[in-house]
Amino acid sequence: MKTILKLNKGSRQARSLNNHTAKSIILVALVWFSTQTTVYSQDVQYNRPSWWFGAAAGGNVNFFRGSTQMLNNEFTSPKAFHDGTGLGLYLAPLIEYYRPNSVWGFMFQSGYDNRAGKFNTVTTACNCPADLSTKLSYFTIEPSLRIAPFRSNFYMYAGPRFAFNNEKSFEYQLGLNPNVPNQAPTPAVNGDFSNMRNTLISMQIGMGYDIPLGSQTAKTQWVLSPFVAFQPYFGQNPRDIETWNNTTIRGGFALKFGQGRKIEAPETVDPEVSFSVNTPKNAVVVNRSREVFPLRNYIFFNVGSTEIPSRYVLLNKDQVQDFKEDQVQFSNPNTTTAGRSDRQMLVYYNIINILGDRMQKNPGTNIKLVGSSEKGADDGRAMAESVKKYLVDIFAIAPSRIGIEGRVKPVIASEKPGGTLELELIRQGDQRVTVETFSPELLMEFQAGSAALKPVEIVSVDQKENIDDITFNVAGSKEAFNTWTLELKDANGKVKSFGPYTEDKAILSKAVILQNQQQGTFNVAMIGQTKSGKTVRKEANVEILPYVAPQIVESLRYSVLFEFGESKAIAMYDKYLTEVVTPKIPVGATVAIHGHTDIIGDETYNQNLSLQRANDVKGIIERSLAKAGRSDVKITVDGKGEDLNFAQFENKYPEERFHNRSVIIDIIPAN
Repeated sequence: MKTILKLNKGSRQARSLNNHTAKSIILVALVWFSTQTTVYSQDVQYNRPSWWFGAAAGGNVNFFRGSTQMLNNEFTSPKAFHDGTGLGLYLAPLIEYYRPNSVWGFMFQSGYDNRAGKFNTVTTACNCPADLSTKLSYFTIEPSLRIAPFRSNFYMYAGPRFAFNNEKSFEYQLGLNPNVPNQAPTPAVNGDFSNMRNTLISMQIGMGYDIPLGSQTAKTQWVLSPFVAFQPYFGQNPRDIETWNNTTIRGGFALKFGQGRKIEAPETVDPEVSFSVNTPKNAVVVNRSREVFPLRNYIFFNVGSTEIPSRYVLLNKDQVQDFKEDQVQFSNPNTTTAGRSDRQMLVYYNIINILGDRMQKNPGTNIKLVGSSEKGADDGRAMAESVKKYLVDIFAIAPSRIGIEGRVKPVIASEKPGGTLELELIRQGDQRVTVETFSPELLMEFQAGSAALKPVEIVSVDQKENIDDITFNVAGSKEAFNTWTLELKDANGKVKSFGPYTEDKAILSKAVILQNQQQGTFNVAMIGQTKSGKTVRKEANVEILPYVAPQIVESLRYSVLFEFGESKAIAMYDKYLTEVVTPKIPVGATVAIHGHTDIIGDETYNQNLSLQRANDVKGIIERSLAKAGRSDVKITVDGKGEDLNFAQFENKYPEERFHNRSVIIDIIPAN
């Protein structure tokens, strides 16, 4: 009973001691985290350390393989032992080095490494069980290469293991034959293994994950790293006799700390700003260009579809009465056009509306729609039916005025037999509906049948800034200033203030600045308040002149379109260039002829092809001028090829590529 009381009393004391220890640990933890929070709350911040110090603790799961029987020179077991398992303690201080967010690093651990275990029980010749256990342990040195493949907290490591034997004791216990009663117990045999290797060289691989504890911007930073490692049996034969070897799986935690370096706050530097004033100059000459924009008699379809593509502008019945062909370039498309000259391509994407409008105004006209599709004549006919249905339903064109035909290839096909290069782009151009007509009201001059439709005239004027606006530019003001203002002082010293402004520029009209004056010279001061409280002042002078009406100079532009791969101006353009274009060339003018191609084909070939096209057009115009007895015109010729810096349009759609196969003729007056 006394013994029991003593045990109970001891248990209470143990519990009291444990409770006291737990409270102490909790108190220390609270103080530590409070310290970290205090550091974190400070304005001073530190970067992530590169050097880490700490300790690792864990357990070894040891696996014995092979055979051992002669335990030392004094004792040999009657039967060999083979497999076994055991648990051992691992304790080691550590050092790590790796730069923050880097892949490569270095680890070093050195400490106590226990490889204890117990072999599986064997039965000897006397039918007696025999057991063998060992307290095998080492002093280990483990340098490793550290790899963080994702530049994150996850890492892997690998390296050699150098182990120096520390303990090599064993205990052998022979049991009793269960079939023989009243046997005296056999005393255990204790000793040290003989023939032990003092040094082992093996290897290990492992992985771990760094879990930050507390602030990552504090001066002292802590990390807890759970890890697991595998140490295979290679090089882990404890003895230089027999075949016993060890394989170990190690798991545990490493607690590490490091010292960060203080992050110096960057010195506040106000961004630089520049100040300038743009006063529009009175234009002496304003160029106005009249372009005769050709319309191919083609409506292109997407491969695999018989519906009119969405890039074409389609109207409803209520919009037809307001449709005007000469205003198409200024209308808003229902889709975003994708050309270098959006207005011109917008005109083309209205081709079905232009055709319907012309047929409405000319009731005696008739057309034939020929659909071509690589899927077959029926598919081509369905494409043509889509266009016809639109003209009938929206523009109220009588169905009898529109014929329909389906084909596999158009009469003038881009894809040639045996062709192999860039077939996808070429075939897109053959997926189309061709408009055929013999009605001259619909056709380009002197044309008939499957030919270009009557062109659309596009007038454009050089876009200038509003001549009444003065622009004050303050580059970088958004970054540098909260606000800025303007002070304008005239020749009499009178000051006018404007602002405050927050954008990079301000625009004031002449009327606001001049009031009742016709002109004036001003000293302009830009005054800005920086975000650091500094005042910045920059000055400039500006002269505002009275308005003078410019002279309008008009130039003409014509285009000649070519089919795929052609260099000779086809017959339908010969008479057009001779009887329409040449008579429009004024005395002393310059005619600039530029040849272009699409992007299909070899770049060098396209360069030569564009020049051939331009020279062919030049030849026709020169012959026409010579026939008229004229030698007052200067003609320049060049080939731009497929150069996107000079192409009229992009090359995304077949409409654009077909219009890029062209020669542009600019007629520039002598003045």
